[in-house]
Amino acid sequence: MDTSELKGKWNEQKAKLKQKFAELTDDDLMFAEGKKDEMLAKLQIKLGKSKEEVRDLLDTL
Repeated sequence: MDTSELKGKWNEQKAKLKQKFAELTDDDLMFAEGKKDEMLAKLQIKLGKSKEEVRDLLDTL
């Protein structure tokens, strides 16, 4: 998923992630232009998943 796709659907995806993983906060899910890798790293740490698992998770939402 590229940055424009992620940004375009982000509010919807953010809500789904918060439903699936109650431990995620708005700060964890803050999407800022040019900070995609930083956000993915936060999710990776918070969820205890690999980078690929996080990307796959986002792709399946």
